[in-house]
Amino acid sequence: MKVLKFGGTSVANAENIQKVKAIVASEKEEKNMAVVVSALGGVTDLLLKTAAQAVAQDENYKATLEHIEDRHLETIQELIPVTSQSGVISQVKQKLNQLETLYEGLFLLGEITPRTSDKIVSYGEVLSSYIIAEFFKVAGLDATLKDSRDLIKTNKHFGKALVDFKLTNTNCYFYFRSAKQKVTVLPGFVASTSEGETTTLGRGGSDYTAAIIAGATDAKVLEIWTDVSGMFTANPKVVKQAKAIAKISYEEAMELSHFGAKVLYPPTVQPVLQKQIPILIKNTFAPEEVGTLIMKDDAENGQQPVKGISNVDKIALLTLEGVGMVGIPGISKRLFEVLSQAEISVIMITQASSEHSICLGISAADAVKAEAAINTAFEYEISLNKIKPVIVEAGLSIIALVGDHMKSHQGLSGKLFSTLGKNNVNIRAIAQGASERNISAVIDEKDVNKALNVLHERFFEEQTKQLNLFVTGVGNVGEKFLQQIHQQKKFLKERLKLNVRVIALSNSRKMVFDEGGISLSNWKEALDNGEQASLDGFFKKVKSLNLRNSIFVDNTATELVAETYDKYLKNSIAVVTCNKIAAASDYKNYQYLKRLSHNYNAPFLFETNVGAGLPIIDTLKNLIASGDRIHTIKAVLSGSLNFVFNNFDTEHNFHDVVQQAKEEGYTEPDPKIDLSGVDVARKILILARESGFELDMEAIKNDPFLPQDSLDAPTVPEFFETLKTHDAHFNELYAKASAKGARLKYVASFEDGKAKVGLEEIPSDHPFYNLEGKDNIVLFYTDRYQEQPLLIKGAGAGADVTASGIFADIIRVGSN
Repeated sequence: MKVLKFGGTSVANAENIQKVKAIVASEKEEKNMAVVVSALGGVTDLLLKTAAQAVAQDENYKATLEHIEDRHLETIQELIPVTSQSGVISQVKQKLNQLETLYEGLFLLGEITPRTSDKIVSYGEVLSSYIIAEFFKVAGLDATLKDSRDLIKTNKHFGKALVDFKLTNTNCYFYFRSAKQKVTVLPGFVASTSEGETTTLGRGGSDYTAAIIAGATDAKVLEIWTDVSGMFTANPKVVKQAKAIAKISYEEAMELSHFGAKVLYPPTVQPVLQKQIPILIKNTFAPEEVGTLIMKDDAENGQQPVKGISNVDKIALLTLEGVGMVGIPGISKRLFEVLSQAEISVIMITQASSEHSICLGISAADAVKAEAAINTAFEYEISLNKIKPVIVEAGLSIIALVGDHMKSHQGLSGKLFSTLGKNNVNIRAIAQGASERNISAVIDEKDVNKALNVLHERFFEEQTKQLNLFVTGVGNVGEKFLQQIHQQKKFLKERLKLNVRVIALSNSRKMVFDEGGISLSNWKEALDNGEQASLDGFFKKVKSLNLRNSIFVDNTATELVAETYDKYLKNSIAVVTCNKIAAASDYKNYQYLKRLSHNYNAPFLFETNVGAGLPIIDTLKNLIASGDRIHTIKAVLSGSLNFVFNNFDTEHNFHDVVQQAKEEGYTEPDPKIDLSGVDVARKILILARESGFELDMEAIKNDPFLPQDSLDAPTVPEFFETLKTHDAHFNELYAKASAKGARLKYVASFEDGKAKVGLEEIPSDHPFYNLEGKDNIVLFYTDRYQEQPLLIKGAGAGADVTASGIFADIIRVGSN
């Protein structure tokens, strides 16, 4: 025998009931089936709403009742042929008249008892099962209706009655042993006392009904048909990559159900667990999908130790603490008795080994009642300051890793906590049973989405890591960066296991967000249609999204943007930037950002600040980390200035070469920053700081080669005009160097704790002499590289190479 249960969504309307009929009809090999059905979707809530309105003597209860009637009559009219409708409608109206009488009584009395409530809500399943059975008959199925109240007997605990299994099992056994029809349709959720009074089985009652019948008849399988394709590794509405679990043990299923997996209600498992009857969770709307098989653990070797990640929302944490608890027997007993008497369920427990405190997780809805009850029970100890008044923290959730075989795998707890810690998810409490089937942690409810996704990524997604980028600045460098991300997306996912998504873009005018990821094939159009840009608004949106592995990417050269880095780092959002302003700012601010990066485990990377895409800073960091010490740095660090002086000669005037450098993207938007030496000074300052020296901008000696009125020019056009005015000055610089057989290079140096930048005449035997185009070169003299320096050379300017440097920093964050 097989037992099938169809939930409220499966029988929500005529269309869905047609799907149920098709599933039942497809079971051609089965000789005997029990089909347990819930009320039409949403009807139970409507029945309770109508009761509440009637008790409140709100005349609107009649309209709600009429809506209930319309739902059922419409379903009949769509399912049953016109020639067969009258008898069915007559029976349904008769039941609805009985229901109307009950509501009239509530309206007159202004109160409701648990017994009456059970009677009222039973009509949902009684009506649906009758309509579905009649539909099965006219559709040609060999079907009959059996009232579950005749089979399942309970005590008189109305609202959540306890089953008399001895009597119930006997009733079910003899009924199904003699059942002549192939299909027996039964209402779920309802039962009755030995006197015939209607009772209900509480939350998950329809599943429970099906499990009771399956257990009593030794069914070969219990199938629970719902609107999802089984139990998932995580909530698929929150974790898009979640997948159905093909096979799971009874114990694992109960743990996942307890911690929020809505597909199954834990008590459902008990009647079939004792007889080890498999449970199959299937999707009414995708019956071809495999679903989840729940059965005895077969101790399969090599299987995934973590079967699922679940969560319970709306949790409050109660903490009872005080020196008066240490070594005093019976404190825990009193605490739990208080909660039991108040009918408050405890979801999670953790206690300090010092016995100084006990921490409990309960439903947030019970927090006020629990606080009052506990403080009253311990009033005497509180008055003596031996125990503090109970501390209540709300707005929390529990997340749980579940798996039978977690106990045989080392380090799972460490992976859980480190993964959450890297994403700034603070853990308020932890619980792990001796069986190690469940590891639970209490976190802030605002972090649930991020926590579930990052844990699912860690335990289920073949180590593919999702990086969420928030990009500001889409000019030359920004556009090239987006092109490179778009081009390499597949490579990153397949080869480096990095799924890089651009969630937000901003320029000085517009910003656009898309939590699902902005399409990089038409990002310009999306940005043009975005909202008005705001640095503060951009940050607040990034923070509110609270996505895992978030990275703020700054492709600007703007001080206002650099001033926001601390806000991102404080929220464990990595910062990757080609903007030199922050790393070259006041030393205290530089150290502050570094400290935030360390404290909040948020990388702060700025490789492109020196040498664009060249690995200069990364190499320097590795030298320092390995114990080497920097003595001297000699470098040509401005690709733009190198381009200018390599192309400036007697045939090309200085103004035109600088103009060309700007147009080709080698200079900053304001070329004066490059030509004044400020940009190079920032770079050598950053290298000195990364070498371990405490240095500020004022300490760097800058020998400018520009005339004073060029340095004082207030705008870029006026600056270019001064270059024309002083053409003779620049020609003289070139002539003097050329006469000596030397070439002009703008050189930065750091030695003995002192730094300077300036234009130098480089002789032909110097390593800098043959530096062509926009290349940079850096010489590091260290303890290990004393006579022959460590040399790094290559393109040090240009949108492409700068973008590639930012790209490399993104990969570094992903590898962190």
